[in-house]
Amino acid sequence: MRKIAAYGLVLVGVLILAYPKASEWYNDRQQEKLMAQWEIAALDEEAGEEAREQYDGLTTLFSESLEEEEVDATEPAVTESAAASAEPSATKAPATSQPKQEAIATIRIPSIKLKLPVLEGATQKNMRSAAAHLKETAPIGEVGNAAIAAHRMRAKGKLFNRLNEVKIGDEIIVETRSGKFTYIVYDLSIVEPSDVSVLNYNNKDKRLTLITCDPVVNPTHRLIVHAAMEQ
Repeated sequence: MRKIAAYGLVLVGVLILAYPKASEWYNDRQQEKLMAQWEIAALDEEAGEEAREQYDGLTTLFSESLEEEEVDATEPAVTESAAASAEPSATKAPATSQPKQEAIATIRIPSIKLKLPVLEGATQKNMRSAAAHLKETAPIGEVGNAAIAAHRMRAKGKLFNRLNEVKIGDEIIVETRSGKFTYIVYDLSIVEPSDVSVLNYNNKDKRLTLITCDPVVNPTHRLIVHAAMEQ
């Protein structure tokens, strides 16, 4: 009986230690899956109120991402009392069906070797494994200011981690079902989270705004990359 209890404690400990890696693997797999799906399936000066609300909501999403990374990076020690109190989880309730995620575009920035799927809507689920188009901003490739946000993960090269390395003159290539659009970076800035002017646009240019948090650790501001399509 003691042997069985000992094996149980070891198993619980292994599961707790393996969780962060499993979570990271799942998010990476989701990103790869969205890219595979894509490849197979081969206003006025101020942004609208709904776009502003989405932009404001990024503050919460960015902080949630930071909290998740901190939890994943922690490897808790397993005490005998904690393991003994753990409930058996051999039988799990059937998972409820989730809406299918489908990429609306891909974004590439050759200068930083970035290639990501883009999902519609800045939600916690979408931004775990992809970049997200703020759905109330301009459609990608059209007149206006299309905004795309992504987490700036601590892991080198993950999501928008290297966005700070982008320089003026760099190309950003976004491909949608209707075509491929090349934008040229013309401005880089770090702003307060409350600065919604980054979503401003006119009625003649085709602009793209990339949004992420800054700095990577304990972010207080937003890193903004502005690009425009050449006429």
